[in-house]
Amino acid sequence: MADGRQLIATPSVLMELREERQVIRDGYRFLDEKCLLLAAEILRQLDEYEQLQRDYLQLHRTAAAALADAVARHGLQGLQVHPPLELEDAVLRQQPRRFLGVRLTECRLELHEHEPAAAVDPSPEARHCAHLFRELVQRSAVLACYSGNLERLLHEYRRTERRARALEDVLLPELEKSLTEIVVRLEEMDQEEAVRVRLDYGRQR
Repeated sequence: MADGRQLIATPSVLMELREERQVIRDGYRFLDEKCLLLAAEILRQLDEYEQLQRDYLQLHRTAAAALADAVARHGLQGLQVHPPLELEDAVLRQQPRRFLGVRLTECRLELHEHEPAAAVDPSPEARHCAHLFRELVQRSAVLACYSGNLERLLHEYRRTERRARALEDVLLPELEKSLTEIVVRLEEMDQEEAVRVRLDYGRQR
């Protein structure tokens, strides 16, 4: 109701404004609590993401060392002719869920086992290198899911925070100002009425 229009000072308007204030306060508390829950989920997912990223980077270093061993064994050109990892049949399995209206996803990348084409010059170094890079591809899919979850959670947190701040910093102060003006006006009207009654009483004596 407090939308910038001139309000008529009546008890019913005062009651309506107080009810509106209570609704806005309840809305602010809800949004504030939602921000806290979103922040907690962001921190939880961020902790998991950082641990997964540390594991990924460790595996990446191991894979890089294995690649160096394979290159030392076969030479760069010799390694390039080894059968590549097939991703045509890869399937990204996703398990979506909702958290306070935000779509979150748990996922894993399934790489079907195929009998690899025979290498011209097979070696344990080449097989170990291929195995590690296969694992890197699978882990990167999981990291991508966590990254998407964090982006969506952060977007919802910022949106919710803006709404909460708008209630706290704009709507509530405006409403409090309107309430104060109505209360003051009603008190003035009561005083005017009391003076009028006394004057009328004095004339009747």
